[in-house]
Amino acid sequence: MNTLDSKALEGLGLSSSQANGRDNGKGSLGQAEFLKLMTAQLNNQDPTKPMEGGEFFSQIAQFSTVSGMQELQSSFEQVASAMYSSQVLQASTMVGRSVLVPTSQANTDGQSGVEGIVELPSSTNKLFINIYDVTGQLVNRVDMGSRNGGETTFNWDGRDAGGKIVPAGSYQIKAEAQYGGETVGLNTYLAAKVESVSVGSQGQGVTLNLAGQGAMPVANIKRVM
Repeated sequence: MNTLDSKALEGLGLSSSQANGRDNGKGSLGQAEFLKLMTAQLNNQDPTKPMEGGEFFSQIAQFSTVSGMQELQSSFEQVASAMYSSQVLQASTMVGRSVLVPTSQANTDGQSGVEGIVELPSSTNKLFINIYDVTGQLVNRVDMGSRNGGETTFNWDGRDAGGKIVPAGSYQIKAEAQYGGETVGLNTYLAAKVESVSVGSQGQGVTLNLAGQGAMPVANIKRVM
């Protein structure tokens, strides 16, 4: 390990006892002194015998024992608190709006339909949106035709194959596309209205309470509509 001579220390305004953490009144090297010492050590090391990476990071790790880390931890806690408050505020603005969530369950009121998107891994000549009731019976099959890869929006009008409005209740919406003669199931995101916001203790995140969907972590929301 490279060492610093007394002249280099004096140039930094440090004594050898300070560099060893014995003369700052705290029993350990302070934050400012530590940074000065580390900078000087890098500047004064022998180019032919540079400090090894493991040794360098070992010294940085030792910095966790100085009092300056307490101040740094306090700063991180303040930043985390500010970010959490911002997240809560942003979530509260979603109340009354619709969001897209990863689900295949749709709940209809017997009057309106269901909006959503499907993610296509690549272009397909045949994309279908199938709607099933709670018994597993096919209610309607929407032919979306040929679609490019990426997100594709769809809108089920809440009617069965005969054009009749279906009763209010829960339905399953499953998307499928054909690739090379094979039928592949796809992920769907359906629109749901945000009724309220639940705020857990700090670190547990914010939860949105969605109509017909229940609780959903705000991190799972794909898009606000």
